[in-house]
Amino acid sequence: MGKKRENENWAIQKSDEDWRAHLTPEQYHITREAGTERAFSGENWDSKGAGIYHCVCCDTALFASDTKFDSGTGWPSFFQSLGADAVAERSDNSLFMKRTEILCNQCGAHLGHVFPDGPAPTGQRYCMNGGALKLKPKDGA
Repeated sequence: MGKKRENENWAIQKSDEDWRAHLTPEQYHITREAGTERAFSGENWDSKGAGIYHCVCCDTALFASDTKFDSGTGWPSFFQSLGADAVAERSDNSLFMKRTEILCNQCGAHLGHVFPDGPAPTGQRYCMNGGALKLKPKDGA
């Protein structure tokens, strides 16, 4: 079980009741309680469509499909985000590991973690929960 998100100073804030009404139980668990979906089970882990991945909570644009790669982990992985306006980083020392948690920079939704073992050009692997993302296809895709 993940830890419930603390009320921080995010640009977009809703009550717990509002988040629950807006999200599926799995999306709520992932994004608001810092949960993790099972590998190879979540939405978007193997999607190949062209477009932009958005936060399921607040619709903020987070990752471009042309930065997505198959990491073999069973979760959607990207070598870069759309930038500092899209995602925030926070130290995560849970589960006896030192990791960097990735959050939506607008609503504080837990998205996943970033690791320094990704491909060029960044060497980063943003390992995201598919249930925290929704792909908005490019026009004509």
